[in-house]
Amino acid sequence: MKNISVIGSGTMGNGIAHVFAQSGYNVSLIDINESALEEAIATITKNLDRMVQKEKISEADKEAALKNISTFTSTEEGVKNADLVVEAATENFEIKKKIFEKMDAHSPEDAILSTNTSSISITKIAAATKRPDKVIGMHFMNPVPVMKLIEVIRGYATSDETTSTIMEMSKNLKKVPVEVNDYPGFVANRILMPMINEAIITLHEGVAGVEEIDTVMKLGMAHPMGPLQLADFIGLDVCLSIMNVLYEGFGNPKYAPCPLLVNMVTAGYLGAKTGEGFYKYTPGSKELVVSGMFN
Repeated sequence: MKNISVIGSGTMGNGIAHVFAQSGYNVSLIDINESALEEAIATITKNLDRMVQKEKISEADKEAALKNISTFTSTEEGVKNADLVVEAATENFEIKKKIFEKMDAHSPEDAILSTNTSSISITKIAAATKRPDKVIGMHFMNPVPVMKLIEVIRGYATSDETTSTIMEMSKNLKKVPVEVNDYPGFVANRILMPMINEAIITLHEGVAGVEEIDTVMKLGMAHPMGPLQLADFIGLDVCLSIMNVLYEGFGNPKYAPCPLLVNMVTAGYLGAKTGEGFYKYTPGSKELVVSGMFN
């Protein structure tokens, strides 16, 4: 397992490419958008520079990591020599299904196909391929270079060999892999997203304000970030998507997304990436200012 292909060069994709490259793997980073690839390499370089400044790695380590990354705008070219393909595209089943069909058609027969999905069924994704025994979930946490956890999710047909290979590889990345089974939301988001949704319901019902809710959870429950700030960081559209997966997967009303969350996403208030969610975000500033909608 030496050649890794990563499909999608956004926040998660470039982070995944970074950790594989830093660990000595040959990485093919694939995105249909050339400018997105350029931006991804700039982000990886900036993150490696930060690690050099903190004396976590040397300048030579940084240069070696960057040399390990090649970029491609063609999936066919990018996966043709892969031992492992990691899909890190948008959290949308139809998009992932099409990508997996391409991955399956153009990757070597013995390649493992993985997805960084945070909630979509591995079994359902695997059904789009001719190698369901070699399909597995690798759910990295954001920011990938910093966070230690990888949820390793077995689909219904995922083989023991595929699972053990990915568990060992995850350890080679200096991550902590945790094996879980394929049910909606897996473990991380099955627990996290209802908490975030309940925080939004608490705000929606006027129990407390944005800062008050986040302060209670930070100071009372020792969370490093309040649930509303975390929702902004994840992306409110992503939170809504995962809540819908849970709601549809279990058919239980406790997973129904809060109407406030639905309205904010519909209106385009998606959190940090759009500049406003529960808080306002100013480029270059780390100061948290509550959105005008909630003042």
